[in-house]
Amino acid sequence: METLLSVENLSVSFRQYQGGLRQRELRVITDLNVSIKPGEIVAVVGSSGSGKSLLAHAVLGILPANAHMTGKMTYLGEELTPKRQARLRGKEIALIPQSVNFLDPLMRVKHQLVSGGKGREQEANLKEVLGRYQLKEEVGRLFPFQLSGGMARRVLVATAVTGDAQLIIADEPTPGLHDDVVRETLAHFRELADQGRGVMLITHDLEGALTVADRIAVFYAGTTVEIAPKE
Repeated sequence: METLLSVENLSVSFRQYQGGLRQRELRVITDLNVSIKPGEIVAVVGSSGSGKSLLAHAVLGILPANAHMTGKMTYLGEELTPKRQARLRGKEIALIPQSVNFLDPLMRVKHQLVSGGKGREQEANLKEVLGRYQLKEEVGRLFPFQLSGGMARRVLVATAVTGDAQLIIADEPTPGLHDDVVRETLAHFRELADQGRGVMLITHDLEGALTVADRIAVFYAGTTVEIAPKE
């Protein structure tokens, strides 16, 4: 089976000014490796500062301008160049970011959740999505600023998993959610993987990850410590 995403020897550093105009390179990721196949959930676990979120941003091509990256990344066997990242981002590769501020503040929830279909079909799709994440139908008419923190988090997750993305990168998707919603969210990831998609689940919640992941990648201090089946 062809690998969906491959990250080999990824290193990321940031150029910083130190004492006037002197610059230094602060390396935060060193020789990091991970891969995901279609139908697989890989949980990426590690403490804060271990490089988990930077990995997600590197794959999507959204690192800050002062970042310097080396290594090799491929998607379906082809190199992830900046142009290809821009073309795939939000389409074949979807991100569930940590911050709910990624929701469009000027767009009603329903338009952020459902873009395909018309009329009754669109209404049915919206109802299904809202119901899956235990949101009432009237939530679709609201703007993000009218949502509670937990509701906004559920909407954020739903926006990424309702499209046709083949690779879903979920960066700490469950903080602030009730236990039953966490279980439903993780179960949805498992369902998507069983349909042939790949999921990178970045999380502190090792216990929850073990319920759905196929493999666990442990990061520490910006490098890969171990990648192993969950058993």
